[in-house]
This record gives sequence, structure tokens and C-alpha cells, in this order.
Amino acid sequence: MSCTSRATPLLLLSLVASPVATAQTGEWRAYGADTAGTRYSPLDQITADNAGDLRVVWRQSTIPDAIRQGRTVRPPSVVQNTPLMADGRLYVSTALGTVAALDATSGEVVWFDPLPDGTTRRGSASRGVAYWEDRQREDARVIAVVGSTLVALNARTGARYPDFGVDGEVDLTQGYDTRTVTQFAWRSAPLVVNDVVIVGSAVTDFVNETMPARKEMPPGDVRGFDVRSGEQLWLFHTVPQEGEAGNETWLTSPDEDRASWEYTGNTNMWAWPSADEELGYVYLPLSTPTNDYYGGHRPGDNLFAESLVCLDARTGERIWHFQAVHHGVWDYDFPAAPNLIDITVDGRDIKAVAIVSKQGFTYVFDRVTGEPVWPIEERPVAAGDVPGEWYSPTQPFPTKPPPFAQQGVTVGDLIDFTPELRREAEAILAGYVSGPLFTPPTLIDERPGGTRGTVQVPGLVGGADWSGAAVDPESGTLYVPTVRTPAVVGLTRSEHPRSNVDFVMQALDIAEGPQGLPLLKPPYGSLVAIDLHAGEIRWRVPNGDGLRDHPAIRHLNLPPLGQAGRVSPLVTATAVFLGEGVDRGMVFTPEGVGGKLLRAYDKRTGAVVAEVELPGGTSAAPITYMADGKQYIVVAVGWSDMESEWVGLALP
Repeated sequence: MSCTSRATPLLLLSLVASPVATAQTGEWRAYGADTAGTRYSPLDQITADNAGDLRVVWRQSTIPDAIRQGRTVRPPSVVQNTPLMADGRLYVSTALGTVAALDATSGEVVWFDPLPDGTTRRGSASRGVAYWEDRQREDARVIAVVGSTLVALNARTGARYPDFGVDGEVDLTQGYDTRTVTQFAWRSAPLVVNDVVIVGSAVTDFVNETMPARKEMPPGDVRGFDVRSGEQLWLFHTVPQEGEAGNETWLTSPDEDRASWEYTGNTNMWAWPSADEELGYVYLPLSTPTNDYYGGHRPGDNLFAESLVCLDARTGERIWHFQAVHHGVWDYDFPAAPNLIDITVDGRDIKAVAIVSKQGFTYVFDRVTGEPVWPIEERPVAAGDVPGEWYSPTQPFPTKPPPFAQQGVTVGDLIDFTPELRREAEAILAGYVSGPLFTPPTLIDERPGGTRGTVQVPGLVGGADWSGAAVDPESGTLYVPTVRTPAVVGLTRSEHPRSNVDFVMQALDIAEGPQGLPLLKPPYGSLVAIDLHAGEIRWRVPNGDGLRDHPAIRHLNLPPLGQAGRVSPLVTATAVFLGEGVDRGMVFTPEGVGGKLLRAYDKRTGAVVAEVELPGGTSAAPITYMADGKQYIVVAVGWSDMESEWVGLALP
């Protein structure tokens, strides 16, 4: 395990309060409900008993007519934006890449940030925006990444602040101190922590044989900006530079005359962070370095790739870190924000941070010191045989909680609905390399009988993915949606004339089973409840019932099989709410997944207590809030035959 910490004064520890103690007043002011990323609300007007009576009370296009202004542009069928709610208004990123405010009771447009003259859009919708206010100065702001700029809008009027950055915006392609970034992209929501806006990046790290894969890529550095002026306050090098801690984990490739840290990029925070405002700490979930599946040009453990890093939010100083994957070649980046929660373990009160992973682990730490709550063991893993690759001999394995997703694949994991399907599945698996978690990618062998790559379980969408997890601070329970979609990863020599890497990923797809069925046994989508006081899984239930009408199995009397749609949980005082996802196959998601039901689950048992049909499948994380005495649930929905929209649900 890679973990370092800085001592914290005892006086500070005694003053720290729960990060969610004052977070919720019936509003939803951050992407994850609060800076702690809980996705929890104590509201209880909607209960397990009446959730089945929920009705859609308003619908709004992700490009409302008031914003379209006669343009012929149409919204896509899927938008992953989650609104915020403060002071009676919803703040959204529209499908034009702009920001708008909606009335929280009707969904009607209150204001919108207009497009510049001569443009039709500023990009696609981001996953969220941020909200900040200074009550003493009666200043409330919506902070958003629009295109490649950071902007601040007056929450009441939508007007930009002309003294924020230059002419009301900060150019996010500027401010790096190592390499030039010509195009900045980031879809996740900013987070404001004690007057500092935390912004990551999403430098592309997806390459294959059709793209000019390069070992030199822009950095995925994380930055902090002053919320009032837009001034860049600090920059954290996710690939540590000379003289910085972790720099020694970037070794020199035999065919290079420079160390790999000098040219390797990515290592992004494409997800969003969480923070403890009392401590003044922000927790960054970081991703894989260049390139995802071949690391021969970056030998070494490669800090701070695939790490959870705790920084001082005001200065950007590193407090502690943990690396979950050494020298990653699986795309097992941290895909979602960690969840902050106070727990009691063996009679000891702990201010904890828990983070779920694509590989199906939940890592739990003391969020002050970075010490693991339960031991994390370095265990030997297999090396591969790709020429020039550098393999870590060990990887970290948490001893608690148990994995919430299947890890690795054996013959016993294959579908066995009928003996014939099992035999077909065995024949398919025999064409791939397979094994336990951290089985490395392999070269594709085009000769007869050669391997077609490696079956990776969990696949690159997890386990957990951007949908993340939610916590119930009252019971200390973590709720994790997880999917079972194995991937096929195969490498081939890079032939592109502008590429300077040895190998690139050629085959990357869902591992299909016999007759179009999945390769593995169900459930294909689940909701898992983990007791963080005990480090134990309390229950696991399938979410949805896909594939039942498949001709090879529809005659069988099968239990619910689950849906492989990536969906986000919402936890309230009374239930866990979870959708099913959309019907179109998103990147690396099987076709035909999704459903239009929003379910309420009993928090203690996992039993379904209510189902509500929506106009489309849920495509983003839901929120809940109170407005004019009524509790609402709002979520973005989409379907292949409709335009994406936000829907508001409430009781009659």
C-alpha cells in the first residue's frame, strides 16, 4: 500500500464536526447533496409507504424552448446532468453546454446564460454545476465549466461577474506549468470548498489502432481557483515533477533517455472530488496515466495514478494519499467521488472516507490521517508477457469490506441456465485468456486457435462507475450500485505512422456469451448495502429484470436477473431510490439494457417497496428537495425514441 500522512493537531481533531451535520436544510446544494458526497437527504415526506403514489408533476426538455429561441438544434436522447437546488431554483447544465435556472416547483426557465453570437452550442451538458454563497455580502453564485472556461453566474439573475477571471471567465487551457494544453475538457461538477473552486480535467486517455497513440500527453493536473476573483490559487501535479514526493515511482524506460514522468500525461480527475470543510481537506479520485492498457513507456508504480489523494483545499498541499492500483494497465481508475461518513469501529469513533472502485473494492480510511480502517494487504499478482511491459509484483487488497462485485472469472462463473448454454459459454471463454483479478492484458494472436485477448472482470465500467455510491449517516450504511459486464481487452502492435508507442488496445468490447446472452451468471445489475461500522455486506439485491424475454431463456422460471444500466442512488430518511438506466447501449454497456422504472428499496432489507414508471430511463443521478412545503424528486431521463428531459416527481 502507498500511504503517507501528515500529523494533525489534537485540538483540530476535537473541533471537527460531522461533514453532513448542517449540510441539508431541504435543499441540494452540491452535486452529491453536500461537499461530503453523501447523496443523502433527511427529508421524509416521501416514505416507503407512499412512494408508490409518486407522479410526474412537471417535465422540462434539456434544451428548453426559452433557450432554443427558434434554433433547430435538438437535445440528445441521453444527458447525464444532475441539477442543484437552492433558494427555490434548480441550476442545470443544458444540452447546449450552457447554464440555466429553473423554477423548482414547475421546471419553468427563470434565466439562462445566452450563447455567444454566431454559436449554436458550447458543447454537451456537463454532469453538474456548483453553488456558493456569501450570506454577509448577499452574494450567491453558480460556478460552472462551460466549454473550456470557468464561469461564475449570479444565482438570482444569471448575470456573469465581469471581474471573475478575464471579462467574466477563466480560460482553463491556461495555468499549467509543465506542458501546453490546447484543449480543455471536463464533464464533472466543480466543488467549492471554503471559497476555493476545485476543478479537474478529462484529457482523453482512450486510444486504439485507428488513433495516433502517443506516450506524450497533456497533464491531468487538478487546480484550485478563488471563487470571487477566478484567480488560480494552486495546481497539484498528478504526475509528480522533479523533487516532488512520488516522482521516484516514474522510472526510465530502456529505450528512453529521460524519465517517464517528463512526458507521461493523463492521470486525470475526470470524476468529481469530495471535501470536509471543517478540516479544510479535499479528496481527489484520480485515474490511469497514458496509456490505459499498455504502460511499457512508463515503468514504475506511477504515483499518483489511480490514487485517492487528500489535499489542503486552500493551498493544494498534499496531506496523504493511497494508491489502489500500482502501474495500472486495466483502466481501473477511481470513477466517482469518495463518500465522507463518521463511523464507529470496535468502539472507536472514526471520521472516515470510503471510496468504491471499478475493481469492486471499497477502501475505507481515517479521513484525517489516511490510515486504513481495516488492513489493506499487498498480495502477489500475475505478470504478463507483453514485450517491454513493466508489471507490479503486488497489488493492494482490502481485508474489509468484502468485494461488492465479482472479481476474475472461472468456468464456474459462466452462465448455466441450461447445460447447452454452459457448454457454449465454456467454448467462448476458451478463446480468451482469463483468470483472477489483475490478470493483465495480452496480445491478440491472429493464428488459428490463438487468443483473442483477455476477459477482464470487472470490466472497465466496473464494479462501480461514475454512478458512484451513497451513504446513510444515520445507520452508517454505504449503498453501491454495481454492474457485471466483463470486458475483452486485446493489444496489438501500433502501426499508425504518427504513433510512438509499442502497443495499443485493439479489441475492447463487452464479452458476449452464447446466443447473444451475457457470458457470466446474473445478476447483471445489483444494489449492495455495506455496513461501514462492521465492514460487512448486509444485503445484495438485483436491480431490475433484464433479458427475461430472450428466446433462449424465456421458457425458464428464473429469478430477477438485474439490469446492466449504470445508475446512481439517492438515499433519504425513508428509502433508497434507484433507476434502471437507458435503453441505448452507451459506451461499453450492452445493448438492450435499461428500463423506465424508478424503484424505492427498503434501507434495512433491500426489499422493493415501490415502483414508479418514468417517461424514460434514468440517465443521471437523482436529487430530492423541499419547495413550497412539497418534497420533490428530480432526475434526467432519456430513451432512444425521445429527447432527454428533466422530470419532477411529487406526491398528489
